[in-house]
Amino acid sequence: MSIKTPPQSPPAWTHTPDQIASQTAAIIEYTKKLDDEVSADAEFTFESVVKRLANADNIRYGQVNQLTFYQHVSSDKALRDASRAAEEKFREFDIEASMREDLFKAVNTVFKKDPVVDPESKRLLQKINKDFERNGLALPLEKREELKALQKKLSNLEVKYNKALGEENGFILFTEEELLGVPKDIVNSYDVVDGKRKMTFKYPDLFPVMKYAKNPDTRRRAFVGDQNKVKENGDLLIEAVKIRAQIASILGYATHAAYILEERMAKSPDHVLTFLTDLRSKLAGIGQNEIKKLLALKEEDEKALGISHDTEFNVWDYRYFDRLLLEKEYKVDSQKISEYFPLQSTVEKMLSIFENLFALKFVEVADLEKSAWHPDVKQFAVWKDGLVEDEFVGWLYFDLHPRDGKYGHAANFNLSPGYTDKNGKRVYPVTALVCNFSKPTADKPSLLKHDEVVTFFHELGHGIHDLVSVTTYGRFHGTNVARDFVEAPSQMLEYWCWQPTQLKSLSSHYLEPSQTIDENLIANIVQSKHVNGGLFNLRQLHFALFDLKLHTSDGNIDVNKEWNQGREEVSLMKQGSEMTYGYGSFGHLMGGYDSGYYGYLWSQVFAADIFYTKFKANPMYTPVGLQYRDTILKRGGSREELDNLKELLGREPNNDAFLHELGVGSH
Repeated sequence: MSIKTPPQSPPAWTHTPDQIASQTAAIIEYTKKLDDEVSADAEFTFESVVKRLANADNIRYGQVNQLTFYQHVSSDKALRDASRAAEEKFREFDIEASMREDLFKAVNTVFKKDPVVDPESKRLLQKINKDFERNGLALPLEKREELKALQKKLSNLEVKYNKALGEENGFILFTEEELLGVPKDIVNSYDVVDGKRKMTFKYPDLFPVMKYAKNPDTRRRAFVGDQNKVKENGDLLIEAVKIRAQIASILGYATHAAYILEERMAKSPDHVLTFLTDLRSKLAGIGQNEIKKLLALKEEDEKALGISHDTEFNVWDYRYFDRLLLEKEYKVDSQKISEYFPLQSTVEKMLSIFENLFALKFVEVADLEKSAWHPDVKQFAVWKDGLVEDEFVGWLYFDLHPRDGKYGHAANFNLSPGYTDKNGKRVYPVTALVCNFSKPTADKPSLLKHDEVVTFFHELGHGIHDLVSVTTYGRFHGTNVARDFVEAPSQMLEYWCWQPTQLKSLSSHYLEPSQTIDENLIANIVQSKHVNGGLFNLRQLHFALFDLKLHTSDGNIDVNKEWNQGREEVSLMKQGSEMTYGYGSFGHLMGGYDSGYYGYLWSQVFAADIFYTKFKANPMYTPVGLQYRDTILKRGGSREELDNLKELLGREPNNDAFLHELGVGSH
């Protein structure tokens, strides 16, 4: 296509710490003034109240998201600190605004009139009114003041917890001998301190040690060090759990989980517990058989290394023996496979899959003078492939390598939602993928392991959800769906990374680009998909059950026992006499997934159902891709998720495909 100029410029990433502070103050001042005006309105109509608030929110979401995003990606500590301070101020202001009786009165008056408006506007009115009710606006003043104080305290705890996690810079020094088995190029990438190699707890450093170090004590030290890297955060989490329980109680809910789940697809803690318990019982037998197999492999390995046999299967053994099993029985050599997935070409080929499936075009924009926050970042203008003319859909950023102070996992950040402005003009979304893949070296490009290919595809799925969504209001845009559905679209797209044809099309050897991955390696990867799947999902169940246990309590709970004993009982792996404090770095619980971690497993039910029903027969069939794009992704959260699913599937969703995938059902 001829390169056209997008109708909307990308954001400028030129803020200074002072500008972040002044813009934060200006946004808050403007929003407060608007809230005052709306509350003082004499008429209380949909246009004068809800529409005005929504129009302001549409613009504000993007402004706030950009200012608070720097904390995750900027290499300038002063900018990160200013961004974090801005988030605290926005959170405090939002708490104040959400507790305004006069604003609730205005919205509630419109709600009671029930004006005849379009379905998305009606949903918006219902949601805003419900938000106020859930914030306790129907309570007496003294209770509201108590709630406000608790919510501010909770917000500060969450910011403090995430700051400690984001700024974490711990490490362990290992001798070269202790790192025996870890690939040489990885060991050589570690800094040298006092004659030893410095392993940080960033994933590209940590995971190779957990997967390859032959010395079990090296693995144990790496695992325990990582678990305990921000031990002090544990107290913040417990304090937060207690405050959440208090807030729920004041609002008339039995527990924090009951409060949260009211707005989710699952609806109640009992429903979630039944789902998790049932899944645990189905997976326990599979997990025990997998442990037996891994223990036999462990005995064999220890014999070959001349190490005395340890009859327990420890949690720090998992990644090492999982990798060994894949190599020995399934001939899955992660290092060898990664040679076929150099980052640059793999990403280009992934984008072409989305281009074919969803009729999109990605055009890289090289001039990043003011358009990105770091030189590593790539930026794309994204277009919808039209019959007559291409239609712009939004901006996409990739920030893919680790650096000091940067967010340490893989995630998609919506930087600005799409919406229709007050003049009826379309405003387009801006979204970013932030990942931590190994950096290129002097003699090798960045190479992706197969699980990293899956991770990238997953996060790109969230980005695509953001880009192709078309809603009137920013509140419902893209991934702004029920939290226990949000992962389903991305989990569904992971299936492409296990299809032989797609794997071949994604591959290209980094030394000989014309050489794709051979059929045998592909067969081995596909065969290995559910190897130790029981243990993998039991680990997820441990996290989900831990989260639910915390948030159905009042916070007076032995968190160490729940974390450590719970892990041994649920995940079936031992940790000897080690006491770990991994809940201090369980960022989900202080980042919006409180009472929601079950959602990763819950949404897999929908992901499997969609893939098996619509795509399994022909994963690259564009008409089905477009149907899925327009029924699920395009609508964002503007309709009930279950209604969209039923429309796509032609029936109620079920868990048959999910259980089949786990090996506990037939399909």
